[in-house]
Amino acid sequence: MQQLQGAPWLLAHRSMLKTNQPQKVSLFGHDYVIWQDSQAEIVALPNACPHMGAMLSEGWCVQQSDGSSAIACPFHALEFDWSGCTMLPGSGKRTQPVLKPLELEIQGDLIWTYGGYEPKIPIPALMSKIADGYEFVGVTGDRSIPTDLLTLLLNMHDYNHQNGTHRQLFEIEQVEVTRFIDQGLHSHAYLVQSRKQPTWRDLLKNPGLLAMPRILKAHLENFFPFMGMVHGESPILDLKECHFYRPESEQQSRVFVLVYIKAHSAIAHVIKRNLLKLINVVIEQDADILGKLYPNTPQQIKLNNEVGIDWVRRNYQSFPAALAEPPQRGIAPNLSR
Repeated sequence: MQQLQGAPWLLAHRSMLKTNQPQKVSLFGHDYVIWQDSQAEIVALPNACPHMGAMLSEGWCVQQSDGSSAIACPFHALEFDWSGCTMLPGSGKRTQPVLKPLELEIQGDLIWTYGGYEPKIPIPALMSKIADGYEFVGVTGDRSIPTDLLTLLLNMHDYNHQNGTHRQLFEIEQVEVTRFIDQGLHSHAYLVQSRKQPTWRDLLKNPGLLAMPRILKAHLENFFPFMGMVHGESPILDLKECHFYRPESEQQSRVFVLVYIKAHSAIAHVIKRNLLKLINVVIEQDADILGKLYPNTPQQIKLNNEVGIDWVRRNYQSFPAALAEPPQRGIAPNLSR
């Protein structure tokens, strides 16, 4: 996990933060309290009160005279402002900063951080372009998973698990990677997935399946190690399904999905909430299987279409050296031995 320092991590979408309601976020084994004040300013401080270690995320926000908010400790009600200063009872003076704010990079509604480390790779401009051209539907699949980040990334870039882990949901019969474009820490994978035709009972249970054709042609765009995106197109809507990953600690990882659409039919607006439910089930299934793996088992079998897994392993071992590699196009997807 240490070798990934210098990558950007998405802490939250602004819609995940309610005004003056503190939340806990974790990164690299450190906990922070994050909140948004009434002026839409966002602050993140270390979550442990420097007095006796109480969790500040269990406290409350206090409106300041300038319109900003301070976070109040739930133990002794000490208030810490955006700079990490407090005022000791009876002193009438602000202290020097006793909590160092977490440096944030806020781009529109997206709250990024490098975790206090020197940036080694840039935040992709793609998310800003999507926000400008697509309708934001919502956040789904937000959960903390008891697994290390490498295991999570290997699962998320394993193109064969669609017809195993997600078989009951999509009824995938076959998966084929038709093209993989390796650009160092950035890649594109093009998949063709044939699936069984859903029954009327399936459609009534989950109308979001209406947006899925008989043959799924998926375009997956990946930004190591923090983001993967599904570009989906159908006569009903265009979909941008943006998956974000974050190492909360050595053995705990965070995942959540931001969903954007461009509607081509009125049906899109009817089923868009069902899309959130559908994607949430996908993440739920991934989380379930990750809890049932022996992650350190030596891999003695190699399947077709494992080019995504190989891409993750290489970048994890060499980060950020892959930045210096020249773009390679048309990589053969069949890496069987």
